[in-house]
Parts: sequence; structure tokens; C-alpha cells
Amino acid sequence: MEINRRHFFKISGLLMGASLVKSDRSAQAANPDSASSETYGCLVDTTLCVGCRKCEQACNERNRLKKPITSFEEMAVLDQERRMDETSYTVVNRYSHQEAGPPAWSRPQTFVKFQCMHCLDPACVSACIVGALNKQPSGPVTYDVGKCIGCRYCMIACPFQVPAYEYLNPLTPEVRKCIFCYNDIQKGLLPACAQICPREVITFGKRSELLHLAQWKIRTKPGLYRQQIYGQKEVGGTSWLYLASVPFETIGFPKLGPTAPPRLTEAIQHGIFQYFAAPLILFAALGGVMGLSGFLQNRKNKPKNKSTESGEDA
Repeated sequence: MEINRRHFFKISGLLMGASLVKSDRSAQAANPDSASSETYGCLVDTTLCVGCRKCEQACNERNRLKKPITSFEEMAVLDQERRMDETSYTVVNRYSHQEAGPPAWSRPQTFVKFQCMHCLDPACVSACIVGALNKQPSGPVTYDVGKCIGCRYCMIACPFQVPAYEYLNPLTPEVRKCIFCYNDIQKGLLPACAQICPREVITFGKRSELLHLAQWKIRTKPGLYRQQIYGQKEVGGTSWLYLASVPFETIGFPKLGPTAPPRLTEAIQHGIFQYFAAPLILFAALGGVMGLSGFLQNRKNKPKNKSTESGEDA
């Protein structure tokens, strides 16, 4: 049987629609609950931190990062808010809670350690088109430099703006971020920052147990802690959890909803492709163009009416 262009587009549309429905169902089936009780994490009690920066030093040494220009004992760097970069996987910032009044050193202050949050449903992993970033079952989001093509989609996708790029390394640039000392915790060791902290600000363990610990702290000292565990629900939950005595938005944490960014993009995709919407619209448009072009071609090739021609000659 001869298949003309119209039949071809009809068949192609049906096949495309069927494949989209199949892939959509497969994606849903392959997305189990990532908030496993076996996932490791860290609980950071900011009420205990004194900003000693020992965690920064330990992270730098264990990951063999470039040494900073200023010493880790230099506290003047806390005068300005900092972000992680390609040479610093973690930083400590100081936040004062009075706009005016006594000198900064005498105001009520909160010190906060920042690093990759190792989201349970990480946007960076979802955005990476080559699989260079992966969420490990134990919790860490790891990076495979051998797969990375430098597209930096992960940097755009991250709701915490964590991944950094080696712009000054033109030959072999990498995306750099904390990988939760993955190789070490696989051996039963602690992350460098948790191991070195002299004030035991950072507690490492199973995420489910850390949540119980955080809830116990809030329950036993309600006057000290905010009634919120940052990271419990934000963007679907994170492996790093925080307690504080002040609103989190005042100490450098973005205010985020409970839905993970990958779930938002999936919802948009599902809405577009639901009930073959996109294929139907596409092929309806193509059919319309073909129909219109065929109609115009027929008008052009149609012979003139004889009566009309005789009337014109008269």
C-alpha cells in the first residue's frame, strides 16, 4: 500500500505519542522516595558555633584545595559575607542582629557554616545532561570530572547557588563543590568538618536520627531554638539540617518551598504531553500547513471553466 505524506504524519504522530506516554510512565516508576532512612546527613546547631573556621581549614586540607591568601586564623574575613567558590567548599559567615547601636563585635551574633546541602532530590543532578553529578544512596551528591562537559547547567539549577566553576583554568576546568567527603564516609570515617569541630556544632549520622535529635533539642529548649529545622522540607529535603535561634532568612538561608525543582519541571512536562497534547498540536499544525499548500497548488493547476473562457472571449 502506498503511504502518502498525510498517512505518514498520522502514523508518526501515533508512534511519538505512544513513546511519550511509555517514557512518562517509566520515569514515574523509576522515581522512588529518595528520603531514605539510610541516607546520611549532618545537623548543624548554629547556636553553638563561634566562627573559629576550623571546618574551613579541615575541608581545605582533606580535599587538597588551593591555600587561601589569608590564614584560617584570620577572623577579619568574617566582616564580609562570603560564598563557596572553586577553592573553598565551605565557608563560615557571621551575622549581627542589630542594625545600629553597639560595635559589631558586641552585638548578638550568629555564625553559620555553608556548603553543598546535598539535596534529597537534587536539581543539579536533574539538570546535568551527561550524568557528571550523581546522588549516592548514602546521601552525598558526587561529581565525575571525566563526564563533565562544562555546560554549567548545574550552577543555574541549584537553588542554593553552590557549584562553582574554574574560570581561571582554561585547559581542564572543573565544576567544584563539596562532595560530603564521600570516599571517607564510605570507609566509616567522619566528614572533615564534623571531625574537626571543637564545639561539636556538626553532628553526623543517619538523617532520620538527626531529625529526632533536632526535634528533641527544640522540645527541651523552646526558648533557644526556632520552631523550624531548615532542610527538613525545603526543596524536598536536604541531607544537611540546621537549627537556629533567629529566623533563617536573616542568616543567609533562602526562603524556599517544599517542592524539589525537578518535580516542578516534571509537572510542566507532564502537563504539556498529557493526552498527546504536544504531538496533536504539532501534527495538527503540520497538517494545516500541508492542507493549505495542497489547496493552493490545486487552485493553481485547476483548468479554467470553458463557459467562463467563452464569456471572456465575448
